[in-house]
Amino acid sequence: MSAFALVLTVFVACAVEAVEALTIILAAGTTREWRSTLQGAGAALAVLAVVVATLGPAIHLIPLTGLRLAVGALLLVFGLQWLRKAVLRASGYKALHDEAEAYEHEVAAALAARSGRRGLVGDWYAFTLSFKGVLLEGLEVAFIVVTFGNNQGNLPLATLGAVLAIVVVTVLGAIIRAPLARVPENTMKFAVGVMLTAFGIFWAGEGAGVSWPHQDAALLALIPAIVLFAAGCVALLKQHGPGTGPAVRAEQAVNEVSP
Repeated sequence: MSAFALVLTVFVACAVEAVEALTIILAAGTTREWRSTLQGAGAALAVLAVVVATLGPAIHLIPLTGLRLAVGALLLVFGLQWLRKAVLRASGYKALHDEAEAYEHEVAAALAARSGRRGLVGDWYAFTLSFKGVLLEGLEVAFIVVTFGNNQGNLPLATLGAVLAIVVVTVLGAIIRAPLARVPENTMKFAVGVMLTAFGIFWAGEGAGVSWPHQDAALLALIPAIVLFAAGCVALLKQHGPGTGPAVRAEQAVNEVSP
């Protein structure tokens, strides 16, 4: 994989996670208290720094073949999950992810929660909400950075892609102070799902002893093949129409015969 492809792949994948974390931070900060919200985000970043500092060097102790097999399998699982949701959304079987709606949901929950001070934290709810959101999304970012960086032998470059994604999303969020609803997140998730699935197949295959033709260039065939497969699934599901798929019809039939 070229340096540009590595940075771009990590950037897009991490941008998706950064948008979701930013939505939670903005909801907590605008409705509760910015100081406690930022304290929670800072605490989560500190925990993530320790995780990455520990996890990164430890991965080098695993044999490269075993590492690629394990990481490839994990990426394949994550990629197929993202791709499945993207296909269901594109075909109308699952509602499109609406960052504005998610923001309103978090705002409503924050407004309904009780206020409470704990130690140096003025609003414990805002702190906890921000901490959990940043930590959970950040762990996914850390996983992407460590796996791609170590497998390509360029952890600093993968880190650069993640940092650029976080900086860009953070700056946009600071400017508009609203959810990045215009970001084509569903399209990004579809692309990331394809990329993770392709790399998962490639690395798991290498770990299992597969000798790919032309080495990394095999990805140029894997990625279009996965895109065509996913597009075919979308077209097939659209033929049935939302709510008329085999699983839905089976459930309706059960309901009709149930007393």
